[in-house]
Amino acid sequence: MSSRVSQAAAKSPDPYELERLAEELVARELAGSSYAPRTTASTELPIYVPLSHDNPHLTAEVFNVEEFLLSRSHTSLQDLRSELRDYLTSLKEELVLLINDDYEAFISLSTDLRGEGSRLEKLKLPLDDLRKRISESRAGLQATQDSIQETLDTRTHLREEKALLHLLLKISESVTRLESLLLISQVTTSPLENHNSNYQFHLPASAGQPIDAKSQGNRAKHLSRVTAEYTQLLYHIEKAKEENCAFVDEIRWRIDRIQSTLTSDLDHVFSAILSSLTDIKAGRVLDLERAKLYVDLTECLRIYDSLHLWRVPEEIMRRDVMQAFIKKTIFPDALAASLSPVLPHTPLPAALSTRTESHGSALLPRTPYTPFTAFASKQNPFEASHVSGPVHLLDESNDALAKLYNQILRFIERDFGRIMEIAERVSLKAGSTQSQSSIALGNHDLGDAQQASVDGFEIMTNVVWAEIGKAIMDELGTVVFAPGNANEFRKHHSTTQAFIRSLEFLAPSTHSVQNMRSHPVFTAFQRRWQLSVYFQLRWKEIITKLEETLSSRILDPEAPNFTPGHKVFVTAQAADIFTAIDSCWSAEVYIPDLAHRFWKFTLQLLSRYREWLENSLPPAGGSPVKPAANIMNDKTSAIANPPRSSTPGLTPEATIESTAADEILLRQFATALVDIRAMTSQVLQLWREEISMMLPDTSTEDNMAEEVLEVALRTQLEQLSALSTSLYSQATAILSRRCCDALLPVRSIPSQFRAMSNKRLPSEPSYFAPTILRPVRIFFGIGAVGGPGERLKEELLRDVSTNVVESVCQRYIQYLTAMKKTEESLRRLKKGKKSTLSIFGSTTAGKDDGKDEERIRAQMILDVEAFKTEGEALGVDMRSVDSFIVLDQMVRAELVDGDL
Repeated sequence: MSSRVSQAAAKSPDPYELERLAEELVARELAGSSYAPRTTASTELPIYVPLSHDNPHLTAEVFNVEEFLLSRSHTSLQDLRSELRDYLTSLKEELVLLINDDYEAFISLSTDLRGEGSRLEKLKLPLDDLRKRISESRAGLQATQDSIQETLDTRTHLREEKALLHLLLKISESVTRLESLLLISQVTTSPLENHNSNYQFHLPASAGQPIDAKSQGNRAKHLSRVTAEYTQLLYHIEKAKEENCAFVDEIRWRIDRIQSTLTSDLDHVFSAILSSLTDIKAGRVLDLERAKLYVDLTECLRIYDSLHLWRVPEEIMRRDVMQAFIKKTIFPDALAASLSPVLPHTPLPAALSTRTESHGSALLPRTPYTPFTAFASKQNPFEASHVSGPVHLLDESNDALAKLYNQILRFIERDFGRIMEIAERVSLKAGSTQSQSSIALGNHDLGDAQQASVDGFEIMTNVVWAEIGKAIMDELGTVVFAPGNANEFRKHHSTTQAFIRSLEFLAPSTHSVQNMRSHPVFTAFQRRWQLSVYFQLRWKEIITKLEETLSSRILDPEAPNFTPGHKVFVTAQAADIFTAIDSCWSAEVYIPDLAHRFWKFTLQLLSRYREWLENSLPPAGGSPVKPAANIMNDKTSAIANPPRSSTPGLTPEATIESTAADEILLRQFATALVDIRAMTSQVLQLWREEISMMLPDTSTEDNMAEEVLEVALRTQLEQLSALSTSLYSQATAILSRRCCDALLPVRSIPSQFRAMSNKRLPSEPSYFAPTILRPVRIFFGIGAVGGPGERLKEELLRDVSTNVVESVCQRYIQYLTAMKKTEESLRRLKKGKKSTLSIFGSTTAGKDDGKDEERIRAQMILDVEAFKTEGEALGVDMRSVDSFIVLDQMVRAELVDGDL
């Protein structure tokens, strides 16, 4: 396709389409000058670069005409054509110069190659003979190489056979040596006969007789040497198995006999050492002898670890020591029987015992006692050293179960504490387990943690806890786990959990605690606690007492059947609700495993209290208390249609019945407000001081879980606060209405002053001015004792007084507006009857009317000033009340407009 295009372009008069490209370039320049955005102005002129061989457009594999022209856009087509012609001329000159320089060599090229063919044929003749000789030499060398390789392979095979024979000789010698070290008889028997016969073990003493300390130490070292030899034998046997040697199968019965004899001797020595360390009746052991015994015990444990027989010494300790102690300590009547004390290991030599008898008990060692708190510490118990640390004992006063647990703890610390530490060090040194003592225990759930390793000694798990847990469940399960008595169940649960924590403190590492908590006996032990039954008993106990109190819905403290509360609460219902919440988190009731249920119960109690308040308070629609908007509308209608009597009478709202109802409602609202605020503050204080600390940790990254719980609690309390807001508005509306009722005499001030014969200016406020805010003072107990809202004075006095003053000022303004309209109507009426006279003229009647208006305005100013004093006494900033500012301006202005 490209060839056709090039041919068509060659036939055309303008093969490069220069004319078309020139037209497009001109059009592009014109269009660019019209709409191209001007950027930063540049004063630099384009640099003229002449055409050369270094031009990238000319050296490209494919010549692009458009890019070339765009690169020379600053040059006109005529100049570009001249430039191209000049460049073509230079190319032709260079080509001619190149041809002239190499012409002579080019001409002599054909003449120099004459006769080369015959010379090449002569060179081929000796090459065939040379190739043949090389092939023969290569074949000879290959034969020699194959012979040498065969000889080397034969020697390698012989060397391997020799090494295998040496290995078999080592195995045979090792087996013979082990049999001699273990004193195994050399009687030759077949494998079948040996399998059916009993092995004869050669010990320094018979199996039933004790071994002295010196023999024990020598025997432990001897067994250590045998174990090293036996380990090397196993390594050699594994290598021989790879070669499929029949010799290994033939001596398998001897190896099994060695292993059985070694383990039997080791078990016997370990049992004897363990008996010497733990048996008090066998006699007192000196400190030096005890140290040697622990060295021998360490050697035995090291042997077990090297043989990967970790469960064998655990079984011996469980059979010889632990089961015997458990059998005589934990039995069905263990809580009622008296326990014999666990005697500590006190080495007293015979020479010292005589002096002890003569000098009293001055030389006797003292057993330390460490009291155990109700709750375990959240710190890492493995941060401190465990060596020679005192055991964490429980408070055993009046608690038989705690005494039993302390007996077990003392025994474990005395007989197994040092052994567990030695076993842990042996395992760590051998690399069979990985220590995790750097991980803090805290309150993390280690029971769900995966076991780090199945290898290594687990004395705390497989010996101590397995036997203790089974014994408690089998022998004391009907007493310890019985949920019939909630108090006893709570006491047993807390005591047992404290005992488990004390055992964990005795564990040599966190890894041991993890394995103990993941053990099947521990899981079954925890499932025996019927926590759901305990919670139901506590729930029934709390709810039964609470519902009896909540059956009464009386909130009026002056009612005959009202039950007062105690301390910060007015009603007994609120006090009992908080007592129920507090009892859920008390040490006598709370169990950490039931934290989620007690938390839900706490929120339910708050919701039940809110429901009781809603049912005990009068409904908003049926109460005689009207909203503030309705009060203002009623008073406005009363002002618009005043009674015809010259003396103001009592309105229907001011009757004795309505006043008594208002008093009852105010007492109910105040009682509910006091209890709601007290409940909110007391519950939040209980959350900060107790609940937030007693809830188990559910998150290790941040405090998201605690924040969620606090939000839930505050949401429940906000619902109570929303109810208090409604009560606050209703109480404010009642006080505002009663204070506004005291303004009714304001409407009779003009008629009162016009009817007076004494025309002097008033010098004191009206009789009703000091009584306007009296309902507020009585409600908050100001100037009196026993006001319903006396306990709300510090929190609500200023806000309630401000709202009441606002309502009173608005009502006062309405009265003044109505009085002004009435005066204006009277002025127009008088002006119509006596058109020739002016009200403010020089007549006597006009002068009297002006004096009456001055006296009325002066009296109103005195009344407003007295009202201002009363409001400021209640803590109201009268200058910030807009309605009072308007009221003050109205009473200081003229009663009627001057143009009338």
